[in-house]
Amino acid sequence: MARKPKALAKAAWFTYFPDDYRWSAAISILCSMANWGGASMGEIDRVGRRLAGKVGDDNHWFREWERMGDHLRGLGLAAERRKNNLSAADFHKRACMYYQMGERFRTPKDKKAKACYRKSLDCFARFARLTDRARIERVEIPFEKGKKLRAYLVHAQNTKKARPPAVVFFDGFDVSKEIQYVFGCEDLIRRGISVLLVDAPGNGEAIRFQNLYLRHDHEVAGSAALDYLEGRGDVNARRTGVLGISLGGYYAPRNASMERRFKACIAWGAQWDYQKIWQDRIAAAYKTALSVPGHHLTWIFNVKTMEEALVKLEGFKLDGVVQKMRCPFLL
Repeated sequence: MARKPKALAKAAWFTYFPDDYRWSAAISILCSMANWGGASMGEIDRVGRRLAGKVGDDNHWFREWERMGDHLRGLGLAAERRKNNLSAADFHKRACMYYQMGERFRTPKDKKAKACYRKSLDCFARFARLTDRARIERVEIPFEKGKKLRAYLVHAQNTKKARPPAVVFFDGFDVSKEIQYVFGCEDLIRRGISVLLVDAPGNGEAIRFQNLYLRHDHEVAGSAALDYLEGRGDVNARRTGVLGISLGGYYAPRNASMERRFKACIAWGAQWDYQKIWQDRIAAAYKTALSVPGHHLTWIFNVKTMEEALVKLEGFKLDGVVQKMRCPFLL
């Protein structure tokens, strides 16, 4: 009788850090990106194996993902020189994601972190210029005190409408408009809906390069986005919804409740009382699930202590807010 082969490991093959939630969660995000071309399972595996013996060393995490980003960026530039634009676009798209996933744990954001992030933006710009999957336009949305929110308008496909409906897609707690592009944007545009991806205060370029810190009255960003869309002739601002993922599950309902021009709302994971979530995390000495280091919270609020951050979080509650919503709401 043939011998039954032994399992190589009890854990799944891609579980490189079974005792570290934060690193494992980041790997899971990257694995989910593979479905939309934002990552390659083989490339994830190569980096995961190199990191397996360095669990918890965020500097090593940063170096390895930047190294993979540099590798893909080099392949992309070489493909560009050969006029292989579609291959180049794919390389640059993955490079952008690897740079950003490597940079996300590096706080405070020093020169190396910011340089890595700028490389990610350059790669996404190259992807946007070279891809045939979408027409991506980098735009700036007039905001407060002369500042502008940086965003991408991704134009609807498969529609004869000169002014198709749109959705304003906001980030979560620790992601960016580039990462948001990977998660669902191409699916929306294929269905005839234009998408405005926005780095609002506390996210992406806004927090890293503009000193726009997180705030509870997120509708200021939503109103600015709608004002911008109303000034365009290729989007129907009167048929625009708002979508948010993760902490965007607070942003989107808040926007739809306080800004009546939004005609629909999707919370991709609702956040009812974000202050309580962090109170529970602190009480558990950060042993509960955290996708980024705990001090990410003080950074995006521009405060020095968790006590100050908790005060800032007092406004991050939906009770008393969603009761004002009048549009359809998908939870």
